[in-house]
Amino acid sequence: MAESVELPSRLAILPFRNKVLLPGAIIRIRCTSPSSVKLVEQELWQREEKGLIGILPVRDSAESATSGTAVSSGMGGETSDNHKLDSKNQQEVIHWHDRGVAARALHLSRGVEKPSGRVTYIVVLEGLCRFNVQELSTRGTYYTARITSLDMTKGEMELIEQDQEFVALSRQFKATAMELISILEQKQKTGGRTKVLLETVPVHKLADIFVASFEISFEEQLSMLDSVDVKVRLSKATELVDRHLQSIRVAEKITQKVEGQLSKSQKEFLLRQQMKAIKEELGDNDDEEDDLVALERKMQGAGMPASIWKHALRELRRLKKMQPQQPGYNSSRVYLELLADLPWENASPELELDLKAAKESLDADHYGLLKVKQRIIEYLAVRKLKPDARGPVLCFVGPPGVGKTSLASSIAAALGRKFIRISLGGVKDEADIRGHRRTYIGSMPGRLVDGLKRVGVHNPVMLLDEIDKTGSDVRGDPASALLEVLDPEQNKTFNDHYLNVPFDLSKVIFVATANRMQPIPPPLLDRMEVIELPGYTPEEKLKIAIRHLIPRVLDQHGLGSDFLQIPEDMVKLVIQRYTREAGVRNLERNLAALARAAAVKVAEREHLVPFAKDVQRLSSPLLDEKLAESTEVEMEVIPMGVNNHDISGAFRVASPMVVDEPMVEKVLGPPRYDDRETAERVANPGVSVGLVWTAFGGEVQFVEATVMVGKGDLHLTGQLGDVIKESAQIALTWVRARATELKLAISEETNLLEGRDIHIHFPAGAVPKDGPSAGVTLVTSLVSLFSKKRVRADTAMTGEMTLRGMVLPVGGVKDKVLAAHRYGIKRVILPERNLKDLVEVPATVLSSLEIIFAKRVEDVLEQAFEGGCPWRQQSKL
Repeated sequence: MAESVELPSRLAILPFRNKVLLPGAIIRIRCTSPSSVKLVEQELWQREEKGLIGILPVRDSAESATSGTAVSSGMGGETSDNHKLDSKNQQEVIHWHDRGVAARALHLSRGVEKPSGRVTYIVVLEGLCRFNVQELSTRGTYYTARITSLDMTKGEMELIEQDQEFVALSRQFKATAMELISILEQKQKTGGRTKVLLETVPVHKLADIFVASFEISFEEQLSMLDSVDVKVRLSKATELVDRHLQSIRVAEKITQKVEGQLSKSQKEFLLRQQMKAIKEELGDNDDEEDDLVALERKMQGAGMPASIWKHALRELRRLKKMQPQQPGYNSSRVYLELLADLPWENASPELELDLKAAKESLDADHYGLLKVKQRIIEYLAVRKLKPDARGPVLCFVGPPGVGKTSLASSIAAALGRKFIRISLGGVKDEADIRGHRRTYIGSMPGRLVDGLKRVGVHNPVMLLDEIDKTGSDVRGDPASALLEVLDPEQNKTFNDHYLNVPFDLSKVIFVATANRMQPIPPPLLDRMEVIELPGYTPEEKLKIAIRHLIPRVLDQHGLGSDFLQIPEDMVKLVIQRYTREAGVRNLERNLAALARAAAVKVAEREHLVPFAKDVQRLSSPLLDEKLAESTEVEMEVIPMGVNNHDISGAFRVASPMVVDEPMVEKVLGPPRYDDRETAERVANPGVSVGLVWTAFGGEVQFVEATVMVGKGDLHLTGQLGDVIKESAQIALTWVRARATELKLAISEETNLLEGRDIHIHFPAGAVPKDGPSAGVTLVTSLVSLFSKKRVRADTAMTGEMTLRGMVLPVGGVKDKVLAAHRYGIKRVILPERNLKDLVEVPATVLSSLEIIFAKRVEDVLEQAFEGGCPWRQQSKL
């Protein structure tokens, strides 16, 4: 760097746009404008490149100058490549700063003159010192100015070097600069040459040199130029050097991370290329790009809506940018494959509905169930008249084994649609319905979307099986998620969490099944039309067994009517003595046990089976001789006829096996149920017969009461719920309050429980019992106990009672009446307000029963005992 020079009072001014030359810095200028070319030629070129020139910062003409002098020039100012001005077409307004730097030309080169006469000069200038413009004037086509130097004298410099603040600033600046130089030397390996500057150059000049080497904004450059005070200059320089140091550190950290990733990626790329070459040599080249092309072609043929297609394309572009080894690659690909597999447009063709054929099909597949089949025919008739009708969601409710699932399958067959069954039993996670979000590991779509993918059409008949078996926990409530699925106004835009795009479920025909209505939430139940299937009568079971169960069982066990025959009497015996269920599953199991026993006997008798009579005997002397000698003979299997005779009956049994009562008892064991059971259990006073409803249909429930020495307490056993315990308390209170009227006590002052305890037991204690329908049964049992009179063995009852003796209606009347019929009960006592429910009971069952209606408890007691209520006879305690 040149020594400080004494500046002349006037200098030629060369403006420079958006760049500030600081003392000690070196700058390269390309002069192309007429004014700058003229200045260089007159002030520098003709003076052997020894002249001095002033550099003034210039703002863009479009910007307004915050400080400085605005000079209008028809010739224009100096320009760089990005700022060329046409002096003939426009007049430039130059905004000069009022401070600049005197510079000395280190090198000057003249470019080749162009045909237009334009000449370009390249000037390399070195900054010497700051100056302040006092007066501006023109000399031909360029500017000169009267200036004053802003550098400190030697004495002023010595004085300020003794300032403690200046010393501290100098140390801080040198320390920061030394740290920056150390980092730069490690990167550029300059060998310590830069550190010489810190030892030889004064600190105030060193600040300008360091700052001039940084990429900083024009405003920051001007601020540094205006920092005449050396302490201010050092402070600003320290801040800028520190900022540059921090940026280098951040850049190094990023570079190291990027280089590490690049090296890893390069290694993976090399390994992938080697693997590709190995697969090509082995002929096992499954190019990933070909798979993606096939996937894209599959997506194009899926028929997605425009909005979803746009989303899928965006996901596909993202997948193409990923490497197969990246963690999210497989999940993205599986997601796109699901979008491509979903039936966005694919549908089952709508067949012309034939109601007569549908009715015949239902009658052939299901015996009985007249009301249910009629409702299905009505549903199909509406679909025929209005195919796009939003029909109700049918919900078949009934005990197991009554044909709920097969009815849904019959609906699908009548409509000609595909059938899919979704089991909801035990589902407690809402994600099973709505799917998991893709952010989770192991995420998958919900059961509905997965079912549609498997069935391949968007308009199947979908069975939501066991909808009453869903639960709720911390993972959500699946029943609440089904509200949107079963609502035709909402399921048009069903949003599975995994898909994250709407899917139209409005074309799906939903059918639900349940064993009970109580567990189904009311909002969900409101979206469905409940059709109850109470169960079958023994006569219906017999017909079902003859038409459906026996042929199916024989086929499953490799038998036929030629091998085994099960007469109707034996089927009746199995129904009455071995099964008392609402459905027919246990009946089918028992018939299967008989078939298995028959299969064993048929297999044992195979070696005794003779040839059929119509097959000609193959005779040969050699064969007879071999057989006589008991030697092994090679036989040829003849698959077709011999001498035009069919040999398919060669292994038939001479006569089919017929199931009889001894065989039934040998295979199935002793009878489980007996018609005399009821009479035997009510032989003693204190026992009554009630009718209850369970998830498996109606059942007969015995209630036993006994009295013993005690303190007047009531004991209840049989795994009872709170409701039935309250019914027992009400029954006992009613009996005690009317003990005198019932002739159970001599006077009103007599306490029935004085010195006694009452124990009421519901047998089958392993089965939970609850519900408001055992009140009249409990009263009858207690009255029988205190009166020592037996209840009629052929009578069963159901009904709840109030504390005043009113008999209230109950539910499940049809199931209970059918249960009484199955158990051989002849008389049934029902609440009077349940008369309307008998419409659903088959006429054959009603004709075999005596139905008695009761309005008050006294009416029940009048019919429950032989000869009427016990109050007609005196009973003293």
